[in-house]
Amino acid sequence: MKNIMGFLLMLVLFSACKEKEKTTVETADNQMEQQDAATETAVTPEIEIMPISHASFVMKWGDKVIYLDPVGGASAYEGMRAADMILITHTHGDHMDPATLKAVMNDNAKLFTPQAVADKLGADFNPTVLNNGDSEAVGGITVNAVAMYNITEGRLNNHPEGVGNGYVIESDGYRVYVSGDTEGTPEMRSLENIDKAFVCMNLPYTMDVEQAADAVLDFAPAEVIPYHYRGKDGLHDIDKFKSLVNKGNADIEVTFMDWYPERN
Repeated sequence: MKNIMGFLLMLVLFSACKEKEKTTVETADNQMEQQDAATETAVTPEIEIMPISHASFVMKWGDKVIYLDPVGGASAYEGMRAADMILITHTHGDHMDPATLKAVMNDNAKLFTPQAVADKLGADFNPTVLNNGDSEAVGGITVNAVAMYNITEGRLNNHPEGVGNGYVIESDGYRVYVSGDTEGTPEMRSLENIDKAFVCMNLPYTMDVEQAADAVLDFAPAEVIPYHYRGKDGLHDIDKFKSLVNKGNADIEVTFMDWYPERN
């Protein structure tokens, strides 16, 4: 009788353990399904890019408007929404123009610059200085300053290390990289999880299309947009850039935009 009772008790315990195991597995499966559903329904933020010329553009990100290296005079920005943020990469005239900046500034705009730009602009503009590696958040968007500089002998004086900023702008996990004037530095190559990248290429000031493509293949953004590709001898071959990138990684989307409307 005792043996029968013991057997029945073991049977009950075994059934309970199996039911608990089944419940645990079902719970884990449900959690994975919920995570997969969340991933599938994740929506790319509403981003609109409006090229101005060469290195200057306006980016509408949801309800925020960001001006990047605004130059070209007030007329170039007619009809644009007022800026919530303005980012300047460095002091060169195709990236920083005090007259244009004065025209597009407003009381609500947050201006981010490296120290060298702040020194040239003076206190009137009241910029927030970001050095390489610094970051600051405004209204749900975080701006990260990334080093931009030349690394090839003979070009080192064009953009010395530590003077200018590229930027990674991010919100809710979506990351946009703006290179500024740089070559394929270790800092660029080590970027991670970039969804959209604006990458320069123009000799003798930054890098050629082969160097740019090689760097892009290292950090593998989901999308790359060649910009700032007018060099001393004219426009660089962005079709070749696209071919090199997609030969190395067919999953990277290469998007062309109209950066030189005066040539149309």
